[in-house]
Amino acid sequence: MNTSIAALKRSKSNLDTLVSELNKVAEPQKQSNSYADDRFWKPELDKSGNGYAVFRFLPAVKNEDLPWSRLWSHAFQGPGGWFIENSLTTLNKKCPISESNSLLWNSGVEADKEIARKRKRKLSYIANILIISDSKHPENEGQIKLFKFGKKIFDKITEAMKPEFEDEKPINPFDFWEGANFKLKIRKVDGYWNYDKSEFDSSSPIADNDEAIEQIWDKQHPLKPFLAPENFKSYDELKAKLDKVLSGVRNTGTAEDVMDPPTSPTVSQPVIQETVDTSSTSVASVDEDDDDTLDYFSKLAEEN
Repeated sequence: MNTSIAALKRSKSNLDTLVSELNKVAEPQKQSNSYADDRFWKPELDKSGNGYAVFRFLPAVKNEDLPWSRLWSHAFQGPGGWFIENSLTTLNKKCPISESNSLLWNSGVEADKEIARKRKRKLSYIANILIISDSKHPENEGQIKLFKFGKKIFDKITEAMKPEFEDEKPINPFDFWEGANFKLKIRKVDGYWNYDKSEFDSSSPIADNDEAIEQIWDKQHPLKPFLAPENFKSYDELKAKLDKVLSGVRNTGTAEDVMDPPTSPTVSQPVIQETVDTSSTSVASVDEDDDDTLDYFSKLAEEN
């Protein structure tokens, strides 16, 4: 673990180590901001449905190994309301939702398989970023925030660290000295946020001197608490919640609550108040490839 700026500079954020972690993530072994946590930054679209911001991914905080936390979550709606919770599979533990999905999938009935698909886990990452440009909220510029993102943006990071073509030089986006600003470009495509045009700029130091860099490093937010076991509901609690959602016992909440699963123990259980058809379970497709499931929930909440 790096505990000094000199050690961090010598390590250059350990590109080889991070690439090794990327390889683990890419294997099929296959996680939340919400409420009013002002540590988190979220992009905002203009009236035409486009969004643009520039920020820098930051390295692991002091006494931590990785610059990101990786979480799995489930998000779907049943007769009893919304089920939006972090998954115990994040901690390599048994999860009642995943077990239920396995039973549905193994039934051999195509309708059951479709339900399992729509209740499947969603993958998320949390990382520290330095906001370089945010025209919608310029007061954020220069601030260090947490950023929650999905697989599609993580793929951009992977491509930068492991380029496909021999004429492309790999970069470590999380490095203070040899990293690069990330230009987040969002378009609305078929009602969903699309990040295909997002890209990394050329490599450059994040600041002019090591003193300024260390000041940035000191202000970063710890990521390990997001993976602390005490911040996850127990198997029995999740099972009881799942049974309630599928049985038709209705909870109430606000449309804003449905945006994200909890990331800390201080987050109240998010559910939505609405009128839905209780004759069948309504679910959203939460494939881990879908980077914008939360935008879907927001739109659905508005419709209800």
